[in-house]
Amino acid sequence: MARWMIVAGLILVVLGALLHFAPWLFNWFGRLPGDIRVESGRTRFYFPIVSMIILSLVLSLLVNLFRR
Repeated sequence: MARWMIVAGLILVVLGALLHFAPWLFNWFGRLPGDIRVESGRTRFYFPIVSMIILSLVLSLLVNLFRR
């Protein structure tokens, strides 16, 4: 269990460094067709449903690969 926590922490550090130093790598995330964005006046509503479905599928595949 401790090994997985260390690996998860390292992955989060690497992802955070990428987001900080290379934000252009993730510009596509949240702007996919199917993501709901409504802007009117002073109100904004944003629901990245397709992005979250893709993220869920990728994470599920990775977890299943590492479980075996």
